[in-house]
Amino acid sequence: MTEVMGEVDLCFPQLFNTSCRKPEPPHNNTLLIYILLSFISLLTAALNLLVIISIAHFRQLHTPTNFVLLSLAVSDFLVGLLLLPAEILLTETCWILGDILCALYYLLPIIIISASVGNMMLISVDRYVAIVDPLHYSIKVTKRIVTICICLCWICSVFYSIVLLYDNLKQPGRYNSCEGECMVNITGAVDLVMSFIIPITVIIVLYMRVFVVAVSQARAMRSSIKAVSLQLSVKVTVKKSEIKAARTLGIVIVVFLMCYSPYYCVSLTGKDILIGTATEVFMIYLMYFNSCLNPVIYVFFYPWFKKTIRLILTLKILQPDTCDANVL
Repeated sequence: MTEVMGEVDLCFPQLFNTSCRKPEPPHNNTLLIYILLSFISLLTAALNLLVIISIAHFRQLHTPTNFVLLSLAVSDFLVGLLLLPAEILLTETCWILGDILCALYYLLPIIIISASVGNMMLISVDRYVAIVDPLHYSIKVTKRIVTICICLCWICSVFYSIVLLYDNLKQPGRYNSCEGECMVNITGAVDLVMSFIIPITVIIVLYMRVFVVAVSQARAMRSSIKAVSLQLSVKVTVKKSEIKAARTLGIVIVVFLMCYSPYYCVSLTGKDILIGTATEVFMIYLMYFNSCLNPVIYVFFYPWFKKTIRLILTLKILQPDTCDANVL
């Protein structure tokens, strides 16, 4: 009887002394949570796919700023298409793919999350130049330069993920306590500095400068005092559309900080993050949920996104020359 129970409860019954126990079947409440997460996963992938199609298809949207949003949408789309489903499926199951694939499996989320953080930094730099130095914006921020920066962002994300998981890739399975478990260890201090402190400091400093200039610009627009306009000189030439874009993207960054900060608060305590624990899983879900919120923000603050959604869902983009349609 004990042997039968062992075969039922163990991931690998033949490895009686080293096998992990099978996770218990999800309860009703847990099942409802998984259904909700599955819906969020589908919604995340669908909304970000609409953003990708919109920016890629319509030529009016081929701007440096939108190219960065396209890169961000790609990373968010991968979160909804790959990361969330994998997180849901693997939470209540035994890992049967081996230690090497376990280490390789965690490369993907680190690459995608690092790319998202990098895209947020690019957004901050773009808005900083557009607001603080508007006369030279078209020279400093071109489509070619932005494309190169985006490519470098993804390349650096791949390199960083390999460095961060080097010990796990060098000795797969070293952090597993039993067979059927998939856990890797990330040095909290390194990840905290490289993925949070440095990029968040850059983002906050740049956007504080953007905020100060935008406020000064708004006051100058409401004032007829020539001295103020003279004092602001070049800064007064900032377009209202640029300020509106800075405000919208500022909301995106604030939401990003709210979703990502809890994960790194653990590192601030000086502890390493053991991937696979319940606390880590919850914080990961919160980070992934940010990918669903970004396109929702676009719906409320970008009129062009509403127009392109209608054109896409009604299949009008399949008509000839729709790529030149006026969506702004």
